[in-house]
Amino acid sequence: MNCIDRRDVGLLLLRLGTGGVLAAHGTQKLFGWFGGGGIAGTGQFMESVGYYPGKASAMASGLTETGSGVLLALGLATPAAGAAAAGAMTGAAAVHVPNGFFAQNGGYEHPATLGLMATGLAVAGPGRLSVDALFGQAMNREWMVPAAFAVTAAVTALVIGARNRRLRRNSAGKQEALFEE
Repeated sequence: MNCIDRRDVGLLLLRLGTGGVLAAHGTQKLFGWFGGGGIAGTGQFMESVGYYPGKASAMASGLTETGSGVLLALGLATPAAGAAAAGAMTGAAAVHVPNGFFAQNGGYEHPATLGLMATGLAVAGPGRLSVDALFGQAMNREWMVPAAFAVTAAVTALVIGARNRRLRRNSAGKQEALFEE
């Protein structure tokens, strides 16, 4: 039997909430909506926290957050959308780690929560109240979950690794300049 149950309603609510928050944050970066900085302002911020080039980083994170958020809300290509959102949130959490866990101190609580929710949705699937279900799960196959997370993990490791190397080089350069004075 193919009736809707409370699990499907719960997954729909999680998808709408998680996807909506991700999409809203992405549109702040892309268009400056909801008080965001747009590409220019977000690009400046990205460079200040070690992501270069800033505008390209702003575009990439804005597109990823907006796209994965919309896809999660719709329940479409759920493994890829969830993995992409988790990767984007890992990159955001990396910026906040020095501030500890709690958001009130500038910590990584918010991106970690969004990333875990997106991961959970990718693993659990979108439920029957989704576009994936409407299309016969064509873009929500079992093999897609590990494949999407493998690709996302590799890309995320490269991006965060490059950022961390850049930050270490900049820090070493500043220390050398202090010793020369």
